[in-house]
Amino acid sequence: MTLRYQNPILHADYADPDVIRVGEDFWMVSSSFNQVPALPLLHSRDLIHWQIVNHAIDRLPSPEYDQVQPGKGVWAPSLRYHDGQYWIFFSLPDEGIFVTHARDPLGEWSQPLCLKRAPGWIDPCPLWDDDGRAWLIHGFAYSRSGIKNKFQLLEMAPDASRLLDEGRIIFDGTPSHPTLEGPKLYKRQGEYWIFAPAGGVKRGWQTVLRAPSLAGPWQSRDVLHQGKTSVNGPHQGAWVELEKGENWFFHFQDKGVYGRVVHLQPLHWCEDGWPVIGEPLDDTGKGQPVLNSVRPSLPTTYCELQASDGFTHGHPGLQWQWQANPQPNWRGEKGRGLLLHCVPHAGSLYTMPQLLLQKFPAERFSVITSLEGCFIQPGDEAGLIIYGERFAALSLVRDDVGIQLRFRHGWNSDRGELSETLLPVANDVGSRVALGFHVGYDGISCFCYRLPGGEWRDVAPTFSAGAGKWVGARFGIYASGHGPELKGEALFSSVEVNTW
Repeated sequence: MTLRYQNPILHADYADPDVIRVGEDFWMVSSSFNQVPALPLLHSRDLIHWQIVNHAIDRLPSPEYDQVQPGKGVWAPSLRYHDGQYWIFFSLPDEGIFVTHARDPLGEWSQPLCLKRAPGWIDPCPLWDDDGRAWLIHGFAYSRSGIKNKFQLLEMAPDASRLLDEGRIIFDGTPSHPTLEGPKLYKRQGEYWIFAPAGGVKRGWQTVLRAPSLAGPWQSRDVLHQGKTSVNGPHQGAWVELEKGENWFFHFQDKGVYGRVVHLQPLHWCEDGWPVIGEPLDDTGKGQPVLNSVRPSLPTTYCELQASDGFTHGHPGLQWQWQANPQPNWRGEKGRGLLLHCVPHAGSLYTMPQLLLQKFPAERFSVITSLEGCFIQPGDEAGLIIYGERFAALSLVRDDVGIQLRFRHGWNSDRGELSETLLPVANDVGSRVALGFHVGYDGISCFCYRLPGGEWRDVAPTFSAGAGKWVGARFGIYASGHGPELKGEALFSSVEVNTW
């Protein structure tokens, strides 16, 4: 029986994926924006099943990321293996281009080195050529640089310690390829190739550029469009060649509240030397995404992206990320469960840095957690949250009377105006409660709770989850306070996630 797979292979927000093969192992990185730890590293043996195995960066290398910076952070990294080391190049849109490396991808990565301080230089990708010289290609963010739709090439020291020249523009996509970005540079059979998305996230396509030398001239062909499928904007990804010559292409699809989910497409090199991705759409060389296909010719190795967490040894799993660079007083050691401190925060949930979040794992899923609060001062609180530009949380809160259960929801509007509504749910509930929610199609969610010895009760109103800035919605847990001193604590015993 021929085994097949179904797209998307990862129904989770792994934007701008880049993938490489090293022997029998496949490694993936993706944009992590302002989430910390940053640069999640995923591993697979069969291209279909993936698991988070590390993060390359514990803290973002700029003090501004000690506060929440929606939409900023790590953009469109590239991952390569060269000279016995793994290399990740990435950009911070307001700072410039950085690189980190490691001999063991599961170990500690080097402190990020800034190769170029230049706002708006984004989406870097290296190439070590056959003659020993090294190169770096990148795109531009118009909002920071005033440049758009162009690729620049620079020579780089072979050890990636510095750039050797000021660079030159090698391709201008202004007339034909609006929002050209995210270049991935390869060499195949003596020719140079750039795989790059164009047309924007929602409705764009995949372009391939080809030249006999890095100096050009560069020819272009659009090779992957939505076509007759429901897969909008299929682009921005990675070409991977298997040991026996089979070829595959990873790309994302923007699914709104669910973020940018990952698809896998077959890739075939034609007699004219150009690639066709997916299934043929017409006679011009364009392809369209396949919704399912024959699996890669690799032994199936089952694993799952992490979601549920028993907080082994009192630590969060690799699926969790903070909203900003974490501080030592955000969590404690308990030996069982995860202990969060009620760190003072006077603003909205939207700007709270100590939110501990993970990605939506499926179109439909449920979450349950058990919470015990040790609240000392009025304003101490802890709870379960769904977070995006629309956000909602069900939480225990201490006030002057006792401990209450409250539901709050809010919105960071298109104008950047924050609004938040607080609704009472139950009074004098005590310090222990089970909290949960279930998410249906399109992110329609219903929160619920259960007091000790009681039944589950739904909370009204329902909540329509919304995407964040360049990211899908996330969910997670938090603790905060308003008192002058850090005293209160919240113990989360576990988080159970079920998908269907």
